[in-house]
Amino acid sequence: MRASLMLIPAAIIGSAFAPAAQAAVFMNVEQAQKLIFPGVALKENFITLDQDQYNAIVDEVQGEPYGRKVRAWRTPTGEWFVLDQVPGKDNWITYAVGVDAKGTVRQIEILECEDNYDAITLPAWRSYFRGRQRKFDINRIPIISGSTLSSENMAVGVRRVLATIAFALEPSVEGKP
Repeated sequence: MRASLMLIPAAIIGSAFAPAAQAAVFMNVEQAQKLIFPGVALKENFITLDQDQYNAIVDEVQGEPYGRKVRAWRTPTGEWFVLDQVPGKDNWITYAVGVDAKGTVRQIEILECEDNYDAITLPAWRSYFRGRQRKFDINRIPIISGSTLSSENMAVGVRRVLATIAFALEPSVEGKP
């Protein structure tokens, strides 16, 4: 009995010095741009969402944008590279979405996330987004056991990026709120 009581203080002290989860950086913005759009010059197109754009995105996606500032770059052929963040279990996930001129997801790259969210970085899982267009069925993207929140938030985030392109970056007759 006495020996087991001695383990409690040791466990408390040990947990106080346990390292916090560290974000793993997989690539920077420039590297992601070159990976998604190799050899293509991208032009910065940062904007701030107005209230109507913000409301339209929230209504369509049923989730709020990361913020009102949109970090986007455009190719000469009308394709988009959008940098976004979604919450993971303990920290933010920074990712980039490449979208072709028809509004179809070309590729997704994870720039930074917690080490324990590594399942969302797997190319096989990210490939489920390829070919998706605005208003795609989120239920068609598999949820990853152990990374449930991260995978669900990524699906909503990609839909939000596509809605942002439609309502704010390239508003067309259909895209206007």
